[in-house]
Amino acid sequence: MGRPEPAGESVATPQARSGDRPDSAVTAPRIGGQRQPAAPERPDPVPAEQPDDAAAERPDDTAAEQPESPARAGEQPDTAAAERPDDTAAEEPTSAERPDPAPAERPDDTAAEEPDAAAERPDDAPGEPTSAEEPAATPVVTPTPSPEAIDQLVAGLTALRETIAGVRYPLALPDAEEATGAAAAIRNQLDDYLLPRLSRLDAPLLVVVGGSTGAGKSTLVNSLVRAPVSAAGVLRPTTRAPVLVCHPHDAPWFTAARLLPNLARTSHHTDGDSLQVISAQGLTPGLAFLDAPDIDSVVDANRALAVQLLAAADLWLFVTTAARYADAVPWELLRNARNRGTAVALVLDRVPPGAADAIGPHLTGMLRANDLGAVPLFVLPEIQLEAGLLPDRVVSPMREWFAQLARSAEARAAVVRQTVDGALAALDPAVEQLAEAADVQVDVADSLAAGVVAAYGDAEAAVDQGVRDGALLRGEVLARWQELVGTGELMRGLQARVGRVRDRVTAAVTGRPDAGVRFQAALGSGLVALVNNAAADAAERVAGAWRVHPAGARLLESAGDTDLRSPSPDLPDRVERLIRDWQRGVLDMVRREAGGRRTVARAGAFAVNATGLAVMASVFVATSFIPTGLEMAVAGGTSVAAQVVLQAVFGDQAIRALADKARADLSTRIHDLLADEAGRFLSVLDASGVDGTAADRLRRAAANVRAARVAAPLAGVTGLPQPTLNGVPE
Repeated sequence: MGRPEPAGESVATPQARSGDRPDSAVTAPRIGGQRQPAAPERPDPVPAEQPDDAAAERPDDTAAEQPESPARAGEQPDTAAAERPDDTAAEEPTSAERPDPAPAERPDDTAAEEPDAAAERPDDAPGEPTSAEEPAATPVVTPTPSPEAIDQLVAGLTALRETIAGVRYPLALPDAEEATGAAAAIRNQLDDYLLPRLSRLDAPLLVVVGGSTGAGKSTLVNSLVRAPVSAAGVLRPTTRAPVLVCHPHDAPWFTAARLLPNLARTSHHTDGDSLQVISAQGLTPGLAFLDAPDIDSVVDANRALAVQLLAAADLWLFVTTAARYADAVPWELLRNARNRGTAVALVLDRVPPGAADAIGPHLTGMLRANDLGAVPLFVLPEIQLEAGLLPDRVVSPMREWFAQLARSAEARAAVVRQTVDGALAALDPAVEQLAEAADVQVDVADSLAAGVVAAYGDAEAAVDQGVRDGALLRGEVLARWQELVGTGELMRGLQARVGRVRDRVTAAVTGRPDAGVRFQAALGSGLVALVNNAAADAAERVAGAWRVHPAGARLLESAGDTDLRSPSPDLPDRVERLIRDWQRGVLDMVRREAGGRRTVARAGAFAVNATGLAVMASVFVATSFIPTGLEMAVAGGTSVAAQVVLQAVFGDQAIRALADKARADLSTRIHDLLADEAGRFLSVLDASGVDGTAADRLRRAAANVRAARVAAPLAGVTGLPQPTLNGVPE
């Protein structure tokens, strides 16, 4: 049985490739991703009269001429091919694991008489790695950065992590939850992978095996190590806690909790937040498998853990099935892995006989469409398990592919540096998204605050308009003003200020009800109502605007027992106190203004009070004490006479100045009062914790990492070795 090739290659059908033996059809590892033909066809460098010798010798010659392949690293093909062509097959452990005999009909039967490993491998061990028709590629690795450059990069990443940890997205905006999750994911990847991996770039390779529910991940891991290290079964989810299996030589690295430090290490199966570490002699040192929970698990915690583990992978081995390879969730994660630069290999499991012809082109097309065409692809047939494991002949080519990867320090370095550099490159746009989300938080907070300021600004303007347009001089206030002016009390008081009829002033003070006091009380009541109504309108307006905004609605809820939809409960008392203080301030101002005038000094306190009442009244008309409306005209000649007397004592400009000062003082007091009311909303907004500096701090930290990455280059490596599509002998 054949399998789909890496993107861009044709797909061999089971019939054409393997006849009736689908259980043996697996891809074999090879660099370059080209199909391995049944027999070499390209011209030989040896004489034509020795076709069998050429077939046996050419692969070794080719390997000797090429740099070391990542898939063959550790076997020293340069020297082995040139010096020990007859001993290679005997020394390779994987050759002993391939029980299938060479097919009798193979045209190169003479190759069986030759001990050359390259010629024997396709016949004696189906699916073994082979030298391709084209020279094997060697990973191109840039020089390792200096320790100082790595330290600088680690310092930049640490500072970035601390900055991200200090940024919050408190406003309930559509992108806030996403940004919070993205920030946590970046922190996790820094803690779980980047920082510990940069401290040991040569540490063993971690292959995280992930995939959908029931894809056979645990069975595959068990089969690769030929031991039941991870629980497999029909219950879902099967893998609840992750299981890491490694060679005993590599166990100290994985048990020391450098990678994934927040997962407690254990040697036995648990369902908690722990990582079970198991040693297996069957694994090649230098590489470990981690069986992760299902990426589409019905348990939320399992899905989150799966994503966290995949972000900590040097290499992600994604397992899917012929029935579920097109599911949306896996492809979203594959695209995320691509965007992060993570090295990825793909396993198509449980492929029924004959299904590869239909699935192969579709799957490889999807890989190419998602810019994953170079991803190595393994195909495993649907087959009966043997003692709970896939038959060895099915998984041995994949196991050897990983073994070759583990044996080559250069190949491992290529994978690690590809993934690390990709993760570093992905940080920049990811952090920029966090910064943009922080900008949105500030913009929305400013918008909500501007709404508050506008509403209470309009309330202040409404009060000011009510003060200036004479609206207050109606009703009770007008009646008290008419009483004060119509009875002549105001005029008598003013005349007393110029020394006339002093006895009448005294009689008015001692023997008659004080109309001035009643006028002050009525004026104060009207002003209290005006300010209260304006404040109530502003509170209702802001609360209504916040209620229809996601962030505002949450802020209203966060106010607790404070009902922001209406003014403060004590606002009427505060307004009354404000008016009393203002009225006293007007009298003090008149007293100071008249302090140097002898005629006013002789008139005494009553004259000052009468003058103060006149100034107060003048505040509530468009021009200082000039009766322009019906309200002032009612007083008739008495009002005009009072004006004449005031002007005689103070002067026309002085009266206008007194009225302007009194109006400005009132406006300032009302402004402060309404600002306090607006502060109830603004304090809730401030308490949310929106940080106006967050975006800049994130961008600066990211820029520092970017500069450190340039100084410590990790890029310049090739991708993974590509499996080859091999025919399977009958």
